Amino acid sequence: MSSESIHRIIVRGFILSGIINIAGVGLFSKLFTNSTIPDFDPVVMSNFGLLMIMVWGAAYIAVAPVHDKVKWLVAVFAIEKLIYGVIWVHWLLHHSLSDVFQEDLLAGIFYSVYGINDWCFFIFFSFVFLRLWKKR
Repeated sequence: MSSESIHRIIVRGFILSGIINIAGVGLFSKLFTNSTIPDFDPVVMSNFGLLMIMVWGAAYIAVAPVHDKVKWLVAVFAIEKLIYGVIWVHWLLHHSLSDVFQEDLLAGIFYSVYGINDWCFFIFFSFVFLRLWKKR
């Protein structure tokens, strides 16, 4: 696979991550009208926290075409995804998904999958960072 092909795939990965953050929060929070998500994690998943997840998504999209020029920002993205992934595992160990599903189906789905997304994109951003690190 050519370097240009890999570059295009990586750009699409950044865009996909951003779209998932923006559209996922918009959908599952019902455009911030779903009180169940913040009720079950009022610190991390408050409406402000959900808005900031969307802002991170916009940052991923903005960086997509120039990711190869901002390797340390890519590392920050990987760390951010790692943190959300760890928080999700911690949340799962101390809460009941069935309680969330009883309150709201979309909130239940959100709490079931958001960490999987974060772990996947932690791996993606880490891969991109390591690739850029080797290129120096």
